[in-house]
Amino acid sequence: MKLRLLITALLLSAIGYSQKTTKKNYQYINPLIGTQRMGHTFPGATVPFGSVQLSPDTDSIAYELNKKYNGKVYEYCAGYQYADKTICGFSHTHFSGTGHSDLGDFLIMPTTGKLQLNPGTADNPASGYRSAYSHANETASANYYKVKLDDHNITAELTTSQRVGFHRYTFPKSADAHIILDLMAGIYNHKDKNVWTFVRVENDTLVTGYRQTQGWARTRTVYFAMAFSKPIKQYGAAKYDENNIYNGFWRKFDQTRIFPEAAGHNIKMHFDFETAENEKVKVKFALSPVSTANALANMQAEVPHWDFDRTRKEGEQLWEKELNKIQVETLTEDDRVNFYTAMYHAFINPTVYMDNNGEYKGLDQNVHVAEGLTNYTTFSLWDTYRALHPLFNLVQTERNNHMMQSMLAHYDQSVHHALPVWSHYANENWCMIGYHSVSLLADGIVKGNLAYDHDKALEACISSANLKYYDGIEYYQKLGYVPEDKNGSSVSKTLEYAYDDWCIAQIAKRLGKDEVYKEYMKRSENYKNVFDKGTGFMRPRLSDGTFKKEFDPLDTHGQGFIEGNAWNYSLYVPHNPDALVAMNGGKEQFAQHLDSLFTMTLPDKYFEHTEDITRDGIIGNYVHGNEPSHHVAYLYNWTGKPWKTQERIRMILNAMYKPKPDGLGGNDDCGQMSAWYIFSALGFYPVAPGSDEYALGSPLVKTAILNLENGRTFAITAKNQSAKNVYVQKMELNGKPFTGSTLKHGDITNGGTLVFYMGSKPVK
Repeated sequence: MKLRLLITALLLSAIGYSQKTTKKNYQYINPLIGTQRMGHTFPGATVPFGSVQLSPDTDSIAYELNKKYNGKVYEYCAGYQYADKTICGFSHTHFSGTGHSDLGDFLIMPTTGKLQLNPGTADNPASGYRSAYSHANETASANYYKVKLDDHNITAELTTSQRVGFHRYTFPKSADAHIILDLMAGIYNHKDKNVWTFVRVENDTLVTGYRQTQGWARTRTVYFAMAFSKPIKQYGAAKYDENNIYNGFWRKFDQTRIFPEAAGHNIKMHFDFETAENEKVKVKFALSPVSTANALANMQAEVPHWDFDRTRKEGEQLWEKELNKIQVETLTEDDRVNFYTAMYHAFINPTVYMDNNGEYKGLDQNVHVAEGLTNYTTFSLWDTYRALHPLFNLVQTERNNHMMQSMLAHYDQSVHHALPVWSHYANENWCMIGYHSVSLLADGIVKGNLAYDHDKALEACISSANLKYYDGIEYYQKLGYVPEDKNGSSVSKTLEYAYDDWCIAQIAKRLGKDEVYKEYMKRSENYKNVFDKGTGFMRPRLSDGTFKKEFDPLDTHGQGFIEGNAWNYSLYVPHNPDALVAMNGGKEQFAQHLDSLFTMTLPDKYFEHTEDITRDGIIGNYVHGNEPSHHVAYLYNWTGKPWKTQERIRMILNAMYKPKPDGLGGNDDCGQMSAWYIFSALGFYPVAPGSDEYALGSPLVKTAILNLENGRTFAITAKNQSAKNVYVQKMELNGKPFTGSTLKHGDITNGGTLVFYMGSKPVK
């Protein structure tokens, strides 16, 4: 470690890096960035890749309205909306930046005065246990959240360990202080979401139980252990919407007051105290996927004390360790806040999914033991294969190894014999399209990741790519494309399957499986089957071979695409940009086509009913707020006009990422938006994961040091960097002139220096 620090210091000195502040990198994290509108991030407390994401929920919006989907619920994917004026409580599990949701488990709310067990309404918070609050009395930072609950005169503070949420509530003097545990609350909640809830009051300071739900994850059970820092004065339970005609002989008891166990579909608990002025009541809340015994063991292993500030500091140190994997100097403090907040968002998901003893619940709903690795969940693969996992291949290599092994364990446990599509909490939710696990496995193998079984990976990839009943694959195998009259979003699926097939071919090539390589390279050309030369766009075809007649390349609705239009998706051939350029009339014509994408106007009518695309994520007709276009600005490199890539990249960095609550131009999608920022700010990007090459762009940083897990460092500096100097004049790699438009993975992992010389005029 001392040698690495010495090497880093020497490199920093050599490239002119100067740390102008004594602030730690974690102090530049702003969890409130992206919490409004499309951001859907949560501002609460968590450690890197934490099993617990403890955060405020600002309303109780139901998934259903008049027996239909309630579009308003989409704004609460992470539970928190910056514009809301009230807080309902603090729950322990959240997604970060997803376009669909679940979780929000075990909501805790401290109150005073008359006991109320319903949250009430936003326009009348006094009608329930919720409370008004002000952003002036709200603080969010790495592994810490603090807010004043005005209606109850309580200050709430939150921090976490890996599996434990730690609450500290400063109460006023009160004979009626309460801590409510709402097991009905949740995100994307609906009437029948709770399958069962169970609570045991073990003694006057310890409570255990579990909650089973059916939602995005169809069969999900989470266990808990809850400890109080002072004895409970009294407690009670309430059941809601219980229509079971059979009550057995439990009816002989009054189960609502001081009865030590409660069970039912929908339960709320209250724990009552007397408090002195400014008395701090603390709560430790541990989670487990396996049992209450494991939850209690997790608490005892991770937070065996009642020192809130110690747990907070330990979490901050964990964040500092992860953020130090990339050390940057930027032009402005805003850029630095953006960069380290992006790293923070990138290192929230996937999440650790196992207990301290290695046990976890598998896809088969049995208990498994992760031996020699950390098991992970929350794989939002349609989003994260593009840049997040390639980023992990650089700076989270060991974790990424374990994530790949977790996905192979998923394959072993799958009755479909398939890798994850979008999985969380021992469930496959089948969200979005493609079989993009193969991209992650290929990217790791091609870049030298030796920590998982490559032959097993290839077997799993082939099995996933041939699951006939999944999303039109049966037709894709027979016709070479997905027909729109048989399976919707057909063009998007065809294009993404073709890229995934190319990834499988790269694995086969590495393993010397020539026949498999040839088969999947042939399949990887299926993008040609949905290209309409007459219009110049990818276009839906029908099962009889004809193109769908009604076609509007600007529309995102009913045109054969998912969360995108033909203009954006027709640029999705990441594994063969040269062929894409040729299909579009050659370099000059294709460059003009890209120019049109960025400069034309896309009227609102074309995306107004698409939740994941909004005006604030669009530049011209380029949709940065959604993932399918994230590689597009780099395609100018294949037209012989790299200066246009440089210009567009710096424009996007400045337009789509700002250090404020609505500062993200779209969903962060479990870190993908943030990973794009990190790569692009460093000056390169993985256009085709599964390749060992990165396309070069225009760095935003002045200097950067990548501290790699192999003990080497890679230093980046941008000479003459400024807001106007966005064009690369020349480059040097390890002191020698560098003229390529791509950077090899090995160029980085072998260690060395990359110098960009920047200027205000393009070099043509």
